[in-house]
Amino acid sequence: MENRLYQLRKTKGLSQITVEMDTGVDQSLLSKFEKGVRIPPTETLIKLADFYNVSIDYILYRTDKPDVNR
Repeated sequence: MENRLYQLRKTKGLSQITVEMDTGVDQSLLSKFEKGVRIPPTETLIKLADFYNVSIDYILYRTDKPDVNR
């Protein structure tokens, strides 16, 4: 999961601080999620999926299609 969150953030050219400011998810937690040290809880997954406009399944590698409306 760490690679997908990292890739989404980098593709959009965002810093972890920017994601924190826009989502309310603490930067230190974002770092841990991206590195695979921690797994985001459901509420956080929803926030991040909404923010990146992708499905939770995409973040969790259950699909390779990021489209939320698949």
